Amino acid sequence: MFLKPSLCLAVFILCLQCVFAADSTQSALPKVFCADPHALADAKIKFAANDPSLKPAFDRLLADANKALEAKPHSVMEKNRISPSGDKHDYVSQAPYFWPDTNHPGKYLRRDGERNPESDRDSDAGRLGSVQSNVSALGLAYYFTGDEKYAAKAAQLMRVFFLDPATKMNPNLNFGQGIPGEIDGRPAGLISARGFVDMMDSLGLLEKSKSWPTADQQEMRAWLEQYLKWLTTSKVGTGELNARNNHGSFCTDQAAAIALFLGKTDYARKLVSEATNRIAWQIKPDGSEPLELVRTKSFGYSSFNLRALVDLASIGQNLGIDLWHFSGTNNAGIYNALAFMSPYADPKKVWPFQQIHGYNHAPLADLLLRTAPQYPQSHLSDELQFFKVDELVSNRCRLLFKTAEIKPAVTSADKTGKNSQGEKLEE
Repeated sequence: MFLKPSLCLAVFILCLQCVFAADSTQSALPKVFCADPHALADAKIKFAANDPSLKPAFDRLLADANKALEAKPHSVMEKNRISPSGDKHDYVSQAPYFWPDTNHPGKYLRRDGERNPESDRDSDAGRLGSVQSNVSALGLAYYFTGDEKYAAKAAQLMRVFFLDPATKMNPNLNFGQGIPGEIDGRPAGLISARGFVDMMDSLGLLEKSKSWPTADQQEMRAWLEQYLKWLTTSKVGTGELNARNNHGSFCTDQAAAIALFLGKTDYARKLVSEATNRIAWQIKPDGSEPLELVRTKSFGYSSFNLRALVDLASIGQNLGIDLWHFSGTNNAGIYNALAFMSPYADPKKVWPFQQIHGYNHAPLADLLLRTAPQYPQSHLSDELQFFKVDELVSNRCRLLFKTAEIKPAVTSADKTGKNSQGEKLEE
């Protein structure tokens, strides 16, 4: 049986329309490396439609971005101290958990979890973190609104910190987390550069902005090329990449995200694929993370490392690599770690390991929101009942990833109780 010519033509046109529609959908996806491009695109449609379901998250993002519009452009040249190299363009920070040894003047002793306020004074760590955080918020605000004021501000912040000859940072962290009088810099200093992951997503989103022209993007790429080479070849950089705890996890995240931004997909794929070894040695069958449990802030660092692994799984998902369901020879994986920690969302359940200064539940809320959809047969989303609903609905991750449904029943004003204290994890 043969189709009539007119019917054949109609079928052919319909097929072409389907192909073009698929291509159009694909081309409409934002260029991001950790965030889920499909979730972002869906969120943008909802933003344009004034969909109330994501309004709290949009409002919070725009509040952050509007605050960033007022931010002063930071530079490593602001510091009064001179780096050990004598070049003020070099990044310098001090190890936060090291304190002067009163018995041996000029020497420092490590006190895990006890932050020395001296380390926050005149440090480039806060300046870099501020730029990365603000650029992330501004890039997302530009993507959703199309308003060039957000892109222009992000461009200004990056030009001053990374590109302008008079103010730019040299592309290395050789002198991060130094110990005064003892060591100029340590691999651990790279933990303060973990914000490059979110910043790479914003760089992808800003590519279409007239406020961030091709010349700037090319200069930024050149800076990142040098930085990635340093990160993957220097003693400091490779020392952090090979760290077995949260430091190595976060360093792998930033290396993979930067590699993807630079088009080095094979290298990013290699980093993500090799992360199966990291998962196997970091997570025990019961889901505990022994390298983090030895810390004085064991809850904070367990959730901190898990966040790094979840980011790595998100990067892997964009590469077609499934870390979500990987289990090592010990049958342990990311889900095991989530299942181990999730019951402690309940403030009445006491964390049985050391955690000085109380613990912050907010990162656990982020983790549960992001990961529950990956494990639909689990009870991870049930633990969200212990968090305030207004904090959940305004969480930025709801714009970036497919997240758990938030049930209206989560209403208690004191769900997170006394354990809502913040903490700064930097070593």
